[in-house]
Amino acid sequence: MNALLKFSKAVDWLNSQIGKHVIWLILASTVISAVNAIVRKAFNVGSNAFLEVQWYLFAASFLIASAYTLLNGEHVKIDVVSSRLTKRAQIWIDVLGFTFFLTPVCLAILYYSIPFFLRGYQTGEMSSNAGGLIRWPVYAMMPLGFSLLLLQGWSELIKRLAFLQGLIEDPTLKKIEKTAEEELAEAIRQLAESKNKAA
Repeated sequence: MNALLKFSKAVDWLNSQIGKHVIWLILASTVISAVNAIVRKAFNVGSNAFLEVQWYLFAASFLIASAYTLLNGEHVKIDVVSSRLTKRAQIWIDVLGFTFFLTPVCLAILYYSIPFFLRGYQTGEMSSNAGGLIRWPVYAMMPLGFSLLLLQGWSELIKRLAFLQGLIEDPTLKKIEKTAEEELAEAIRQLAESKNKAA
């Protein structure tokens, strides 16, 4: 089990790093959308490439961040029933869900999306829209995103099984972290204290 927990920790680290950086894709998509709207209104000029790159960036952020969302326990759950159950029963529901639902769905999507991506890459498939972009980069997001989600699902499964064996603390408890605003306030307070001590 120790080797599996090391694997789980590595997967958690990978998806946390990806999740922290994928937010920039949302920013890029927003900036491109704003620039595209301004150029269309001001100069009556537009490009399908701008519209498609927004779609590509949004698809990439949504698919790649799904594993990060699972890592942080932010996927939609139906807590009306499970919240009334014991913690062990809730963990067993997760174990069954990761084993019999998440894993098969991810494997099925990988089975179909990898050939789909490879076909688009080999043929150099282009968008049918005038001035559109090549399609394989966005097709690559499907196998990449679902591979990360599958790995995170296995990581969560390992953590739940380890919890049931009494090897780790409850993996479903969210770690309370300071918000960006709280961190800024703390930094300002420390700076003010250091200035007061210097004076």
